Parts: sequence; C-alpha cells; structure tokens
Amino acid sequence: MGRFEHWLATVAAGVALGAVAMGAVPVQAQVAYGSYIGAGASVGLTEDDNGDGDGISGVIAGRYRFLEAPISARAQALVFGDSFAIVPTVSYDVPLNWNTDAYLGAGVAFTGGDEPSAVGDKTSFVLQPGVDYIMPNNNLVLFGNAIIAFDAYENGGGTALSLQGGVGVQF
Repeated sequence: MGRFEHWLATVAAGVALGAVAMGAVPVQAQVAYGSYIGAGASVGLTEDDNGDGDGISGVIAGRYRFLEAPISARAQALVFGDSFAIVPTVSYDVPLNWNTDAYLGAGVAFTGGDEPSAVGDKTSFVLQPGVDYIMPNNNLVLFGNAIIAFDAYENGGGTALSLQGGVGVQF
C-alpha cells in the first residue's frame, strides 16, 4: 500500500471511529422541507352532461409544511374565464428522497361561475394525489397533482378529474 492509500485508510478509520463515538445514526430521507406558493396550469379531463368542464385554466397553488409531522395544508385556486374553484386540502406527505415528496390530500372543492370549472360546478369532496420536487441549490419547487372531485357536476353528477402542474417559490 502506497503512502496516499495508507493516509486515506487512516482518515476513513478516524471518521468511522468519530461517528461511532458521537452516536451517529444512519442517514434517512426526510420530507422535502419548504412551504411554497406557485403558479401553473390546470387541465380538466372530464365534463358534465352538457359538455362543460373540460379545458385549460390557470392555477395558483400553496403549501404550508408543518415541520414536526409529515402533514401539509395545501390550497389551489383554479381560474379561467367565467369559472373558478378553490380547493383546500390537508395532505400526508411521504419522502421519496431528499428533494421529493409524494402526497395524498383530502379536502373540499368550492366552485363558482357560469360554467363548470376543471373540478366541476358544485361543492364536492376531493382527493389530491401529487408530487413536490425541490430543485437543488435554489428555492424553486416543481409541483404536480391530480384533483379527483366526487359528485362534482350539477348536470350529470359524476366525478371530475383535473391535472395541475407548475413552479413555486419556497418561503
């Protein structure tokens, strides 16, 4: 063993002994920290019996992360033309790695306007599966989710489905 290899082995052994002496524990992925507010687009994938409700709208999204538990309060506002929806949810967040969370939220869609929004045209219970990705070395977040609104249409009942995505800024 050469001089460099011997030095490297000595340093590695010292680091390992120091970690044991300090009671170090193995590293585990944590939920991606960071509350954020962002903007993007929403696409309604379903429509009522009159053919209304599908289409593209803007979305403003926010997340408030509770640091002591894997729970977040989330809200999205979907706005386009004569329709809008406000969708507050509470989510359970699961870390996939240091920068990525998957989550499942539950909440309510409040709608208004002359035509159905991407999540219907009446107040309904929603499920919201999604993913947040915190970009390394900056404070930007990429978000994507689906909103599944049950019994969401006045004309036709039915479930509304929309997909959202965008970019947020952590605070």
